[in-house]
Amino acid sequence: MRMAQKQFRFSNYIFSLSWTGLLVLMICVPLFINLGLWQYNKAKLKQDLQARYNNSLDNEALSLPARLDNPDEWKYKKIKTKGRYETEYQILLDNQTEGSRAGFHVLTPLKIDGSNEYVLVNRGWVAGGSTHTDIPVITTPETSVEIVGLVWVPSKKIFTLEDKTEHQQWNKVWQHMDMERYRKSVTISVLPVVIKLDAKSNAGGFVRNWQLPAEKIATNMGYAYQWFGFAIASILIFLYTGISKNKKST
Repeated sequence: MRMAQKQFRFSNYIFSLSWTGLLVLMICVPLFINLGLWQYNKAKLKQDLQARYNNSLDNEALSLPARLDNPDEWKYKKIKTKGRYETEYQILLDNQTEGSRAGFHVLTPLKIDGSNEYVLVNRGWVAGGSTHTDIPVITTPETSVEIVGLVWVPSKKIFTLEDKTEHQQWNKVWQHMDMERYRKSVTISVLPVVIKLDAKSNAGGFVRNWQLPAEKIATNMGYAYQWFGFAIASILIFLYTGISKNKKST
């Protein structure tokens, strides 16, 4: 049974209200607005991270605390600490590129002076070998060093096709920085963050052209405006298709 239409007259025009069209409009417009707000909020979050990152570059480095109960509060803050590298549980993050070259990021545990705690230090990028299975030789300072860098909190949302049986034995090359897996795999006590070594530091670093994850702010804002545009277009199409000229008017 076809649903009846309700008509409204405006001067020489008639607006025919389609209940089916109204139902579609009531579903689409809130959906498009919510999707737009989702992208907008993602952009705002990245803008906040960008501002925090920029402030950290200008501010003095903070001392790394002995405990990090809430690691996210320290994200992108500049910190400093002293200690000695211990390479037994050093790992290489695979599939890292610099320019057009493939290589690894070197993450080395640092035993903090006066503490039994360790913190992972991302010392930067090194080139891979002639074949993907070639592991580069990593040189490491043997004396105590001062570390200055930005705090990175690895994401807990990790998608991987790695065989979980491989995790039963220690592997120097990792596809992703899975902090939970790392802390369970080693026999040392490690803080739940990674320090990205400052580009100006001489504490055993390699290539350090760090990229901030907030670099796609404009893309998220573009998607937000696109979804908001769809919402406005839906309303205009609904109104346009319902308006017709009154043929009886003279």
